[in-house]
Amino acid sequence: MVAKMRINENLKIVGSNVILVPYESKHVPKYHHWMKSPELQELTASEPLSLEEEYQMQKSWREDEDSRDGDEIAALIGDTNIFLQPNEGDDADDEDIVKTGEIEIMIAEQTCRGKRYGWESTLLMLHFGIKHLNIQKYKAITKDTNAKAMQMFTKMGFREMKRVPVFQEVTFEKLVDSEWIDWIEREISLSIEPYRS
Repeated sequence: MVAKMRINENLKIVGSNVILVPYESKHVPKYHHWMKSPELQELTASEPLSLEEEYQMQKSWREDEDSRDGDEIAALIGDTNIFLQPNEGDDADDEDIVKTGEIEIMIAEQTCRGKRYGWESTLLMLHFGIKHLNIQKYKAITKDTNAKAMQMFTKMGFREMKRVPVFQEVTFEKLVDSEWIDWIEREISLSIEPYRS
């Protein structure tokens, strides 16, 4: 799995069945191939990009680095992200601000779907966001046709907050609390390790 966050540019998050690594230029060709799929474009509400545009997008996520182990490319199955949301109400007191992250998950390899890799990857990323980014609330936005994602977020304790029929989107939210953190920690096994040697 590729995790697109600058804070983890030198870290990998190791779970029981997945390893989240930073998004690098060596991942772009495989990612670009995935995103040619009309199904993935629909599920992720994405427009196709040229390979050059995909490289430019990757560079906006992190600085381009030299190529390493090709086995990592073969092992890529998807992508997960946390987007930090702007604070609502710029005139709110600092203590009233709730740090919000939007979580995204995509299992691009069809042979890897239905094996709980998306479940584990999402929980690893949620935990990382709580512990290392101090996220206090999560949002998840998915297509209203993506029943599996909607079911997954519901099972994770998210509540449906709104539907936007014109965009065919459903927004889920979850406030972080100690009980939910404890539940996540019972669901996953993880370590955070250096990504670069």
